Amino acid sequence: MKTSIHPWRESVTVVTVAAVVFATVLLAPVSGQPAHPSSAMESNSPAQKLSVAQAREIAFERNWDLLAAKSGIDAAAAQLIVAKEFPNPTASLSTAYIGSSKAATVLGNGFWQRSYDTIFAVNQLIEIAGKRHDRQRTARQGVFGAKARFYDAKRTLDQGVTKAFIAALLAEENVGILNESSHLLRHEADIAGARFKAGDLSDSDTKQIEINAEQYELQAKSAEATAVQARIAVEVLMGIRQPKGNYLSAGSLGDLLADPLPSASPAGPDAARPDVLAAEADLKGAKANLQLQRAMRIPDPTVMIQYEHQPPNFGPPEDTIGVGISFPLPLWNLNGGNIKAAQASVDQFMTAAGKVRTQMHADISNAESEYGEAHARWLSYRDKTAPKSTKVRESVAFAFEKGGASLVDLLDAERTDNDIRLATVQAMSDTASAMADLAAARKVLTQTQLETPK
Repeated sequence: MKTSIHPWRESVTVVTVAAVVFATVLLAPVSGQPAHPSSAMESNSPAQKLSVAQAREIAFERNWDLLAAKSGIDAAAAQLIVAKEFPNPTASLSTAYIGSSKAATVLGNGFWQRSYDTIFAVNQLIEIAGKRHDRQRTARQGVFGAKARFYDAKRTLDQGVTKAFIAALLAEENVGILNESSHLLRHEADIAGARFKAGDLSDSDTKQIEINAEQYELQAKSAEATAVQARIAVEVLMGIRQPKGNYLSAGSLGDLLADPLPSASPAGPDAARPDVLAAEADLKGAKANLQLQRAMRIPDPTVMIQYEHQPPNFGPPEDTIGVGISFPLPLWNLNGGNIKAAQASVDQFMTAAGKVRTQMHADISNAESEYGEAHARWLSYRDKTAPKSTKVRESVAFAFEKGGASLVDLLDAERTDNDIRLATVQAMSDTASAMADLAAARKVLTQTQLETPK
């Protein structure tokens, strides 16, 4: 039996195979792309490298406090919409003399022809004395204040993520230094063991070196736990739902110190720190609310227009149109309590704004002083103390190997060099943290930048 293949079926098969091959080639690189660091942290995938820039980026997208501050902008914008809306008119319809005897008129006995008194009226409240304008000013300052608080939350989050990342790097540097010190002492312990066999050292001297090496190993384990805790703190700020601290830090303290120092000059005449702008917006909003409460002493009129239909018993229909106006009489309530409360709010926000400005200058001065001291201390350790300590340790170790130095001298030199190296990375960490504090203290914005928060 001979099997035949139709040409159209053969062409469909070729097209299908070509499509599968094309999709495989096209999608293979996509499936092989590395996952986003935040996705890897949420899953059980292998640890991903994370830089401080990536940590900031993820935190700006997922941090809980920053998301809450962003929702505050939406709430303030909604209040501005409410402030811009006009009061709705009121419509009323009434019919009187229903059920009265002899209600029929010469026009007939239908509902509209009977001698019922039907009135349709529309009432509209009109705000005067600039109340609507003051209400919008208050709401608009509320929007500016919410945006400024969002930027301030972003500023402090940037500072917090950077300092937490620095703390993790410091703990990791400490782990490396302590492990190195332990390895050095393990090497000296091997030499001491050989000298013990040769009768140059006692067994207690050899064990004393081993004990010091074990102490450094235990301290390294403790530093590893501290590093995990610091990485967990970074992940919490990043908004990771199940922080485990299992990422791998990319970069070093030296890389952070290579960044330029933030500028001390403001960005413009209207530039200020976000918390200062928020305090000023609160003060302006309070002043606008004070104007509103003072304007509330003037009553708002309500304008009315009505149409009245009442067919008579004799003669033509008597349909009429009427207008009217009404307003409350300000006899007993002059809004004095609300005015006094609004004035108290102005005083409070004025005091708060002055306090925030003072705190801004204090933050800058403290950060500058902290950076100057930490940077000078780091340079001194790096260029003077640490090289001397390393040279002394190497000389004493060499002398100990040759029998020209005592065990006490060796352990003292190793301990001193270990402490100096730990102090050096601590100074590097303090310098990097001071740079983060200085950057946050000098972070300024303008009114124009508040228009579109990021």
